[in-house]
Amino acid sequence: MLNRKHYRGTLTAGVAVALLQVGGAIATPSNRIFYDAALCNPPYSLTAASTVYDAAEELAKPETSSLDAAIYKVPQQIGQDGFQSNEVFFANSAVGILIEGLHADELAAKYDLKPETSDLLGTSSKGYSRQLSEERQPAPGLTGPGKVSIVAREGGGLPGKTLLACELVAD
Repeated sequence: MLNRKHYRGTLTAGVAVALLQVGGAIATPSNRIFYDAALCNPPYSLTAASTVYDAAEELAKPETSSLDAAIYKVPQQIGQDGFQSNEVFFANSAVGILIEGLHADELAAKYDLKPETSDLLGTSSKGYSRQLSEERQPAPGLTGPGKVSIVAREGGGLPGKTLLACELVAD
């Protein structure tokens, strides 16, 4: 015969553990949202950028002194595909992460990015990008005139780091 007291105690403990796990997931946004945003998942739009911005605001306050960007140092590592970061980056019409180390070449190989033809007026020493396919571009009116690309850049403004970002480039 099943011991009801033992069964009830086991069930209660299991429910408590499940609620703690769910509660933690609700209280802290998934760090996956930041890496996904850097890879244009979903493609850049004001709505998508606002969602990522709100998630970063829940975790940290921005440092805004460099590159006319807001950089949020989040308490957990944002890692994927062997790359690590704990910084979320917002500037103009770009949202991304700052990868620890100089990895533009590796990011380009991993995400099929091609060398950029411009060095952004000297701000990047190495840059790669790939424009999203037409079917992945946001609907007209969600971003303004322009095209969305995934970019990976190194430069003196971010020593020892590589920017991986989803960026809208105006037409």
